[in-house]
Amino acid sequence: RAEPSPRPDGFLLARAFRLNTLHTHASRNVALTVLHLAGGSKAASLHWTSERAVSVLLLGLLPAAYLCPGPAVDYSLAAALTLHGHWGLGQVITDYVHGETPIKVANTGLYILSAVTFAGLCYFNYNDVGICKAVAMLWSL
Repeated sequence: RAEPSPRPDGFLLARAFRLNTLHTHASRNVALTVLHLAGGSKAASLHWTSERAVSVLLLGLLPAAYLCPGPAVDYSLAAALTLHGHWGLGQVITDYVHGETPIKVANTGLYILSAVTFAGLCYFNYNDVGICKAVAMLWSL
């Protein structure tokens, strides 16, 4: 299995393999897929770290929601769950939506969905029992 090999023009050859010609002993790399390397690797690293921090925060919020339910935990859950879902669906869009216009439409839809989700959870927390109490009520059925 061939490893990705860097090219001098800043691209990465993914799934490159050696192609031997029949009449010569020369071989060359043939790219099946060209990946564009992002210039802002620090931003990507910060984003990756932020995703992990939100995941760890969610792991802490779940016991907190059980042990000390209240508005602070409700709104923290609303924010963390919305952000976690937004980033997860963003990766689905990155993986499965192709073409410039469809990506823009999908990302716009994702931002609208995330905003409506956060607003709905905040509305539920303010005008109803809140996320923690609602889950407790579901468990008591």
